[in-house]
Amino acid sequence: MDYKKMLNDARSELDVIDAQMLQLFSQRMDVIDKIAEIKRQSNIAITDIKREQQITDTAIKGGKPEHFGEISIFMRALINISKLRQRKYLYDNTDEEFLQASRTKPTGKLNVFYQGLPGAWGEQATVQLFREAARNPLESFEEVFENIKQKKANYGIVPIENSQTGAIGEVYDLLRKYGCYIVGQTWVKVKHCLMAAPGTKLTDVREIYSHPESFKQCRNFLKNRAWDLTSCRNTAVAAKMVADKADKRFAAIGSPRAAELYGLEIIAENITDDVTNQTRFITIANQPEYDTSCDTVSISFRTAHRSGALCEVLFPLMSESINLSRIESRPIRDGKFCFFADLKGNIKDENILRGIRYAAASCGYLEVLGCYRENAVV
Repeated sequence: MDYKKMLNDARSELDVIDAQMLQLFSQRMDVIDKIAEIKRQSNIAITDIKREQQITDTAIKGGKPEHFGEISIFMRALINISKLRQRKYLYDNTDEEFLQASRTKPTGKLNVFYQGLPGAWGEQATVQLFREAARNPLESFEEVFENIKQKKANYGIVPIENSQTGAIGEVYDLLRKYGCYIVGQTWVKVKHCLMAAPGTKLTDVREIYSHPESFKQCRNFLKNRAWDLTSCRNTAVAAKMVADKADKRFAAIGSPRAAELYGLEIIAENITDDVTNQTRFITIANQPEYDTSCDTVSISFRTAHRSGALCEVLFPLMSESINLSRIESRPIRDGKFCFFADLKGNIKDENILRGIRYAAASCGYLEVLGCYRENAVV
């Protein structure tokens, strides 16, 4: 049996069908333009849930039972394409700015705030991003945002994601609460160690201090050990507490730098479960700061609480060939969610602007959080 010929014949059939469908599709888009103009003149919303469901239900009834699932997906995609066409018709001539003009980068001695104490991973991120800046430690993430909003510093450094344990939800919430902008980022390799007072042995230890995320990142090392785990604001605070106690029953999980700064001895090295473990830190400012070298755009948006609502926002981005490198969701209220996404590109790129414009038209709220270089080092 000549399978190659059979396959070519079947593909030829598809080519004929596709040509017919394309002609019908073009006709449909012409009608969609008419509908868009009618909606524009009558101030009618693009989305009509009842009508969309009716179209899908009618198509399913007219198809074969074994194709119902595929028909539903096809019609949903066709409806989304049609709504995207309407948004292009209605919004292509708008000049809406989604990100205000970039500020001029501050010069002279920079003032940078981070959460933690010297020796915290936040300090390491600050050093990577701003080697010559004045580094100011604060107790909480919220204090960093408050100081940036009040213009008490040039920049703030906060962690937003760990490659092993995922997003740091509190920081996403604070981005939304304070309206700060992301202007840079870096990744810090996280190599945890266990540290204690000089002369301490593993058998002496009874209680471990560290940040909750660090405990998660060192699960395998901590497993089957009869130690109490006490949470701290960050790993440097944990190291300082152990140093202040000067008691062999206590140890801390943190960075080798913290051990050195607080006079502790490393009694177990590289205890992180994943040797590739790293944390993403972002630089925040009270105004946007970007240029043509920037390659990442972060957005935040909310959708209606219904089936397919998220797809409607993402569909315009896909149609503009925009790559999403990350998407996260955070609960807000009444079972609703706010989404955060990173797009590959620059806010001045035409496809990025079009994609954001159409995405914004398909949801109740969309905000650009910043445009920056993925691994910027100042």
